[in-house]
Amino acid sequence: MLLRRLEYLAALAREGHFGRAAQACHVTQPALSAGILKLEKELGVQVVRRGQRFEGFTPEGLQVLEWAHRILAERAALDQTLAAMRGGLSGTLRIGAIPTALSVASLLTAPLRAEHPLVRFHLASMSSREIVQQLNDFEIDVGMTYVDGEPLGKVRVVPLYREHYVFLTPTDGPLGARDAVTWAEAAAAPLCLLTPDMQNRRIIDGHLADTGRTSNVVVETDTVSAIYAHLPAMGLSSIVPHTWLPAFGVPDGIRAVPLPKPRRRVHRVGLVLAGHGPESLLVRALVDVARGVDLAHGLDQSATTRSGAE
Repeated sequence: MLLRRLEYLAALAREGHFGRAAQACHVTQPALSAGILKLEKELGVQVVRRGQRFEGFTPEGLQVLEWAHRILAERAALDQTLAAMRGGLSGTLRIGAIPTALSVASLLTAPLRAEHPLVRFHLASMSSREIVQQLNDFEIDVGMTYVDGEPLGKVRVVPLYREHYVFLTPTDGPLGARDAVTWAEAAAAPLCLLTPDMQNRRIIDGHLADTGRTSNVVVETDTVSAIYAHLPAMGLSSIVPHTWLPAFGVPDGIRAVPLPKPRRRVHRVGLVLAGHGPESLLVRALVDVARGVDLAHGLDQSATTRSGAE
């Protein structure tokens, strides 16, 4: 019963609302509230601040929540170990990925699924900061993000590939017939880019700032589909990672032109694993797949072929 009450606590922290937490745990709200009260009685401390609605956790509650996440992660790792011993790896692998790496995830999940047909996946788009936070809170099992840019804290890193950039521009625009474009020329073009909360955008902003020009950003969005829709619709250009080309191609009426290597160092994308707590068999299996697949070479070849064909 203690594990169930810890699940209630973790759901309340995740949802920030008693009703939604109860729904996530498939119980009634009174049952969830009663379970948390029993947990407080067993532990001898108040865990939750209560008013007319959920008001957060007490200092003692935050400590209990940290242990709850750890205990539940240990239980999940035990379940996976026992399932593997019974006849095959199973369970759900929770992956948080930055938008620019989402399309690459399938190059890892597909071979993992082929080797372990009982494994399921939950893949969510997140910022790099959200990935680190959710790793530390045991809300995801592994992240895919930049590994040598902004500080990641105490995580373990498995590098996957180096990211470089491509300029997407209308074929009938001023730069549409060019075989090469400078970063300064890209900065002057009307652009559609990801939003500034995304690390990819902050990296690109840094490269554009190195040109000494003010970039001309017309549209900001947090989805790949919106960028691709706005380029032909508004005659805009964009700067995107080379990894988008194999997965999404190039919109009609748009050309892909390689950009020169920026003066700043190239950023790597990799798997990030929690620096504490148990490492599940699912995470270990994904890391084994990542180390056996030459993502960098395959992505570079696909992007070069796709860019040259446009």
